[in-house]
Amino acid sequence: MQCPICDSNMVKKKAPYSYYDIDLGEFDADICKGCGEVFFTEEASDLIDKVAKEMGLWGLEHDSKISYSGNSLMVRIPKDIVEFMQLKKGEKIKIHPEGKTRLVVDVEPA
Repeated sequence: MQCPICDSNMVKKKAPYSYYDIDLGEFDADICKGCGEVFFTEEASDLIDKVAKEMGLWGLEHDSKISYSGNSLMVRIPKDIVEFMQLKKGEKIKIHPEGKTRLVVDVEPA
């Protein structure tokens, strides 16, 4: 089998997969010997979806809006993300921009 990106040969191997920086395990894939691109098999993709759902990772992405509270702007965190991350009122966080269109929030360890 040839790589659709660089035309190098592909090899069947297990490859790691992570979702939201959480390791889901290793799954069957075709990996390019030339460019290293990973193509998971259809069966592996179905298994990845199943594992992500079992871990409660499926459907955690939400749309939200920025609102006001006094002189500050607020971003609301949906309940299922709060529960998944086990966030508590009063926890300390660090917040910083990552470019002009990405905001990163890190929860500080207790």
